[in-house]
Amino acid sequence: MQPRGAAPGRVPLALLGVLLLRGVHTVLTLEIKVDAHVRGYVGEKIKLKCIFKSTSSVTDKLTIDWTYRAPSSSRTESIFHYQSFQYPSTAGTFRDRISWVGDVYKGDASISISNPTTRDNGTFSCAVKNPPDVHHNIPTTELTVTERGFGTALSSVALLSVLVFVPSAVVAALLLVRMVRKSAGLRKRSKSGYKKSSIEVSDDTDQEEDDCMARLCVRCAECLDSDYEDTY
Repeated sequence: MQPRGAAPGRVPLALLGVLLLRGVHTVLTLEIKVDAHVRGYVGEKIKLKCIFKSTSSVTDKLTIDWTYRAPSSSRTESIFHYQSFQYPSTAGTFRDRISWVGDVYKGDASISISNPTTRDNGTFSCAVKNPPDVHHNIPTTELTVTERGFGTALSSVALLSVLVFVPSAVVAALLLVRMVRKSAGLRKRSKSGYKKSSIEVSDDTDQEEDDCMARLCVRCAECLDSDYEDTY
């Protein structure tokens, strides 16, 4: 049934506008995902991820804008712009500290911050437009930069100690045990008044060394020399 006064076969302009708006709303969709919270440390580069998904192919009309808002402030600051080329901020808080690490053809609009400080704490927003896809959500990332704790800073040193110094300490302990056993054996023999020949003493010493170093899968070359002499 046609509205009164409408020409036959024609769609009213109001209805056409509604259909067009509905069509635009359906086609022009662009989804953006970021990390809601990012934690970083002073002086260590921080990456802010921004992944987008567009229903249209990427063209030179695609634009990316990153903005920053300090805590307890309503003022936003533009820190990065992209359109075919990257345009990091050359003024303000993040001057010469923003780097492009994304790839628009892979749906990546990420950036990184060099030499971050605690003054960089705040809210970051990533906005992407890929005409005709221009309508999308505007997600935000809360960045928290802190001083690296003493325990965290020493974690790598502690790991290195475990992998390098602990095995060395084990070897040193085994050698110390061997020396103590030798010393105790000599004292015991001297008290008993028993004196062995040089060949017997050499055999006993080599046997003790074999028992101790077998735990480390190492055999003394001196033992081989002693065994060779014993055959004669």
